[in-house]
Parts: sequence; C-alpha cells; structure tokens
Amino acid sequence: MAKHPMTTLCYVEKDDAYLMMHRVSKKNDVNKDKWIGIGGHFEVGESPEECMLREAYEETGLTLTSYRFRGIVTFTQEGYGTEYMCLYTADGFTGEMKECDEGTLEWVPKKDLLKLDLWVGDLVFFKLLWEDAPFFSLKLSYQGDTLVEAVLDGKKLNLCYCSQEIFREVFWHDYAKIPRHTSQNSIAEGNLE
Repeated sequence: MAKHPMTTLCYVEKDDAYLMMHRVSKKNDVNKDKWIGIGGHFEVGESPEECMLREAYEETGLTLTSYRFRGIVTFTQEGYGTEYMCLYTADGFTGEMKECDEGTLEWVPKKDLLKLDLWVGDLVFFKLLWEDAPFFSLKLSYQGDTLVEAVLDGKKLNLCYCSQEIFREVFWHDYAKIPRHTSQNSIAEGNLE
C-alpha cells in the first residue's frame, strides 16, 4: 500500500532547544542524514492531531500534553512526489525518552540549528516559528537537495536555487539577532533582516 501523502512534523521545545532526529537509520530515506523534527505519515482515519501524537509517542516515548498547529507545508521533489505536512510545535510532555529506530534523538539548542544538515526550506519555517507567525501555508519545491521554489501564503519567496551554506550567509543572521516582529509580507519579499 502506498504511503499517505499527508504527514505531520513536530518540534518539541524544552529549555530553548528543539528535539531533533538525525535520520541515519533507515535505508532509502528521502531524509537520509538530515536533521528533522519528529513525525510521519497519517494512518487511515487519523486526524492531524492523532497522527502527530501517535508519531511522537512511537518515535520518542513521550506523550505530548501541550502543542500548537502552526502551518501546512507542501513539499514537492522530483522523483518523490508531493507531501502535505502539518507542522506543529509542542512545549509540554510527559514520559521518558526512548531510543528511536529511525534515527538519533537529540536536544539541540535553537541557536545551534544552523550548524546541522537541514533541508534549506526548513530554515524558512524555523524563522516563521521563531517569530511566532500566524498560521501559514508554505510550498517548498526541490530538485534533489536544491530548493527551486518557495511560496509563502501565495507569495513567491526570493530564496531559491541556493545551498544551505549560501542561504545562511545571504539570508540569515545569528539567532540572537532574529527580529521577533518581522511580518510574513517582509519574508515573502525576501527581506529577512
């Protein structure tokens, strides 16, 4: 049976850090060697919240008690297809963290995220999360690992055809300098300062 095109991704927060998964365990993984949040594909009949809570428990052993639905991210990639991802953050949980069979789990300080091997488009939604942007729709299109199109709430972003290193140098500033009140319109215009 083919995987459901709907997925969830959740960034669990604790002490100004996100729980990140280094995807090193699965073979033939589109996220191989990348750092991502926790989540996965919907099962038949699940709501976004049910999927996110199930995946969080299965991958980490944690039961999320406080979470927020932040946006919808549409991913397209040549040879992979289209995935519709429900993006969450969570700041409350119970339980003990366990080992994950999909990768290595690690609490990563937010200020250190740019040092990780991330998808370039993830940096766009991280910035929106850190700014506490209202609910958003973000489309990210890739050819291989190259971001070729980014559209935020129907407005094309000027962030395409660049590597993560170039993105960091040209479009990003240190986490401590990230403005907390930048509008989504200024991001859509490519103004990330």
